Amino acid sequence: MGSSCFNPVRLRRWKSKRSPSMASSSRAHPNSDMESMERKRFDSMESWSMILDSENMESWEANSKDDQEEWKADLSQLFIGNKFASGAHSRIYRGIYKQRAVAVKMVRVPNQDEETRASLQQQFKSEVALLSRLLHPNIVQASFLLYACNFIAACKKPPVYCIITEYMSQGNLRMYLNKKEPYSLSTETILRLALDISRGMEYLHSQGVIHRDLKSNNLLLNDEMRVKVADFGTSCLETQCRESKGNKGTYRWMAPEMIKEKPYTRKVDVYSFGIVLWELTTALLPFQGMTPVQAAFAVAEKDERPPLPASCQPALAHLIKRCWATNPVKRPDFRDIVAALEKYDECVKEGLPLIHYSPLVSRSMMLSRLKGCVPMRSVNTGASLTTTAHRR
Repeated sequence: MGSSCFNPVRLRRWKSKRSPSMASSSRAHPNSDMESMERKRFDSMESWSMILDSENMESWEANSKDDQEEWKADLSQLFIGNKFASGAHSRIYRGIYKQRAVAVKMVRVPNQDEETRASLQQQFKSEVALLSRLLHPNIVQASFLLYACNFIAACKKPPVYCIITEYMSQGNLRMYLNKKEPYSLSTETILRLALDISRGMEYLHSQGVIHRDLKSNNLLLNDEMRVKVADFGTSCLETQCRESKGNKGTYRWMAPEMIKEKPYTRKVDVYSFGIVLWELTTALLPFQGMTPVQAAFAVAEKDERPPLPASCQPALAHLIKRCWATNPVKRPDFRDIVAALEKYDECVKEGLPLIHYSPLVSRSMMLSRLKGCVPMRSVNTGASLTTTAHRR
């Protein structure tokens, strides 16, 4: 990581005097100018130094001792570099924390919009709470390095919240796919990436957490091109999700029951995974040519899905269709998805064709089918078993 990317000084108190022209302009148009200045401040490298300076946090820490113990980061060890991603209320920067490469996510909380402020504050609190308890190789690591846990650091001081996580050098899965030709990923690559995602999601569900915004933009890649699930701002514990109102997530990946604001379960994540698996097989954006609202209408009212290409492996196409089934009950659990993908991976490594995998097939039948990943045309019994499994 080149040192030229980073501010040559540590985060420190930054002082400046407003110019006379800025002051007079502010008096002339106080509301618009204040908003404009807030946005400039949000993108300013020096202003982050002022906001995150350890000394400046004293007043907040004195009033929030519980949060201080839980979230405090040693800001004297934090260096911030270039911005590499941004959203409506957030910016993500490269950084170094305690000589370790990190990503610094900063969320700007508007003072004027009470509803948005409350929502962003709740998302920050939820994300930190979840990240502090998650530990898995396919979940982005963000726990307190200060306390020898798995979360690197998080700090909080209005009007900006920040979370410091491990740095994923290869960006997100959507960025990776945008660079690929359509339908160009090998089956081996598709399975490797899909296994990373499904294993991370299997772990997440085992912890009672629903992600609620699983999509290619929230799947990050490291130097070894391994995938980690990230961005838990809209996630919740399954026992508490029923209390939330409205839909969460992103329309192109959102399950129909969530679009319709009906009761939902962890199976909304399985639906989203089906869309992501389709992305891996095509390298395309789901519902390309549609606006997000048009995509939501097509899914919820017309029961449409992105078209599966003829080149898609039949076994993968079968799994995708099961994942994005309209009825959540018909969608598999991630435990079954991982098992299916592992079997497909075994066949690819053996140089043999993929066969449909179903957890409903009896153990004896499965052992018979998977012995050497027998091609369907080679043995009559193998063909009958595959047909039976497909019907189920």
